[in-house]
Amino acid sequence: MITVSLTHFLLLCLVVVAAAAASNNITTDQQALLALKDHIIYDPTNLLAHNWTSNTSVCTWIGITCDVNSHRVAALDISQFNLQGTIPPQLGNLSSLTTLNLSHNKLSGNVPSSIYTMHTLKFLDFTDNQLSGSVSSFVFNMSSIVEIRLTNNRFSGELPKNICNYLPHLKALFLDKNMFHSKIPSALSKCKQLQQLNLQFNNLSGAIPKEIGNLTMLKGISLLCNKLHGEIPHEIANLRNLEGLVLGMNNLVGVLPAPIFNILENNYLKSSTSKLSFLSSLANCKKLRFLNLGGNPLDGILPSSIGNLSKSLETLVIANCSISGNIPEAISNLSNLLTLVLERNKLTGPIPITFGPLQKLQGLYLAFNMLVGSFPDELCHLGRLNELVLFGNKLSGSIPSCLSNLTSLKSLYLGSNRFTSVIPSTFWSLKYILFFDFSSNFLVGPLSSDIGNLKVLLGINLSENNLSGDMPATIGGLKNLQIMDLAYNRLEGPIPESFGDLTSLEVLNLSNNKISGSIPKSLGKLFYLRELNLSFNELEGEIPSGGIFANFTAESFMGNELLCGLPNLQVQPCKVSKPRTEHKSRKKILLIVIVLPLSIALTIAITLALQSKLIECGKRSTQCASALKSFEAECEVLKNIRHRNLIKVISSCSNDDFKALVLEYMSNGSLGDWLHSSNYVLNIFRRLNIMIDFASALEYLHFDHSTPVIHCDLKPSNVLLDENMVAHLSDFGIAKLLSGEDESTMRTKTLATIGYMAP
Repeated sequence: MITVSLTHFLLLCLVVVAAAAASNNITTDQQALLALKDHIIYDPTNLLAHNWTSNTSVCTWIGITCDVNSHRVAALDISQFNLQGTIPPQLGNLSSLTTLNLSHNKLSGNVPSSIYTMHTLKFLDFTDNQLSGSVSSFVFNMSSIVEIRLTNNRFSGELPKNICNYLPHLKALFLDKNMFHSKIPSALSKCKQLQQLNLQFNNLSGAIPKEIGNLTMLKGISLLCNKLHGEIPHEIANLRNLEGLVLGMNNLVGVLPAPIFNILENNYLKSSTSKLSFLSSLANCKKLRFLNLGGNPLDGILPSSIGNLSKSLETLVIANCSISGNIPEAISNLSNLLTLVLERNKLTGPIPITFGPLQKLQGLYLAFNMLVGSFPDELCHLGRLNELVLFGNKLSGSIPSCLSNLTSLKSLYLGSNRFTSVIPSTFWSLKYILFFDFSSNFLVGPLSSDIGNLKVLLGINLSENNLSGDMPATIGGLKNLQIMDLAYNRLEGPIPESFGDLTSLEVLNLSNNKISGSIPKSLGKLFYLRELNLSFNELEGEIPSGGIFANFTAESFMGNELLCGLPNLQVQPCKVSKPRTEHKSRKKILLIVIVLPLSIALTIAITLALQSKLIECGKRSTQCASALKSFEAECEVLKNIRHRNLIKVISSCSNDDFKALVLEYMSNGSLGDWLHSSNYVLNIFRRLNIMIDFASALEYLHFDHSTPVIHCDLKPSNVLLDENMVAHLSDFGIAKLLSGEDESTMRTKTLATIGYMAP
């Protein structure tokens, strides 16, 4: 009886002791978690502040999971809470923890070494924080650990040479996007259970250790973007379970080991080796879905055997590899291709018309090559295409109207080619397009008002073309538009008031056109506008002040001579308006005082300028005779010719002392003034327009007039520029008027510019 009672008593004592121990342990866990809470300096959702309180059970706190038997904290998961703060050393007192997930926050500072004494921990995830310092060697002594994820932090230092000596159960090691700078330890081969190894985006150097071939359970290796060098070890071919190999952006040399193509049956291959001969071997990879060879000096012609690659291939990237030749038509055999990237190479010839079978293609990137020919209509049949990039080639002809068939198109880049058409009206039916870039072509015609149909448009670049006409007011309906560049065209008319409705606009460039009128004050409503360029147009009136206009400098408005505003904008000050009654009363006086003297002065100036070319007959009769012949020759020529690019005769002045012609006033002086003065700037497009005007004048003189005219004194100072910068050829004093086989009106002595002889 006494024995039974004693037994019961002992059992009762054990229960009491166990309960007391459990109570003490959960109290320890609570104190550790409250210490973590105290180290959080920013909790945007206040989840911890409102939920982690001593008034409630730890096991009910958000992010906490307790073991049902021990009632201890087994898992701590407060990922994606956007918390800011540090990790306290007390967190290491969670001695029963198996999962610690603090990922996707903004935690900073060093990780206390006490964390690595949790001998029950299996899953450690600090991904996407701002943690720093070296990784303690203790983390690689946690024999229970299965996954270590330290991606995207600021960890630095060297990887321990004994990294896998005590990690028999490790299956995943993610140390990518940090600042580790050692060699890859050969001891990694001791992590026999390792399936995923990611060391990309660090500063690792040296060669890839051949011992890595002992990790036969590996499914994925990524060593992208380090400083590795040497050859790829042949031992990688031992990794029979390998699905992904990412070695890009290193300094690896040599060729891909041939046996590697016998193991990559499942998913991915991405490499940093050169030469194209291995492509034939890739035909053995029957389940290959992703192939990226970008950034390697392959220096060869893309073989037609590329069409023999796996029919499962979805992504093919051979960018920036110095490959040349034509795009093989056999590439159309890759019927499951979703993305094709061949940009930044030396490819020539036309775009294959055999792209039609690539009906699943969503992205086609052929930019920065030397492709020629027209835009093939076959591309218009790729109904799933959402991004087409043909920028920077030598494509020519028309932009096809069949583009409207590409109803899934989101981005279209045809810039820096040689397209010469108008923008087809059907293009404006692509209601879901986000970006289009037709810049640096030879497109003509006006901008259609149907541009207002592109309601979701984010960016337009039509700069450096020959577009003309007014800008449609319907552009103002593009509420999502962020970038609009229409610079270097021949657009005219005013800036539509509706542009003030482009509330999302950040960049507006209308420079180097013929836009007139005033700057709409409605642009002041564009609060997100950070870049504005209205330079070199024909704008007039006051530049609005205040608001967003206070953020812009003189460069935004230069080249508009009739603008006025604040001194810092380097334009003329605006005139103060006079009362209306005073204006009326003095109107006639102003006309007499200003306009009449100006007209007289202008006539005198022109006459005197021309008089310098004449000779007083009373002094030297020989020179008088020569001058008279020059005058008569010029009169004879000018009375027979009419062309918009030839100087226009207004009247003449003639008496016994001198003879002169009164010509149309050219407000911008001569081409010589612009070419030889630091105060004037001629951009490439104005130079081109002047050249065209000049050539048109010569063509008329030589071929289009009934009597051919030879100028004989072509030079920049004889090319005059009007207020619109249109060129006019002048000074026909020594011109030849060829009226027959043997006769001409001409000077018999050379009077052209010294050092100049007419061709």
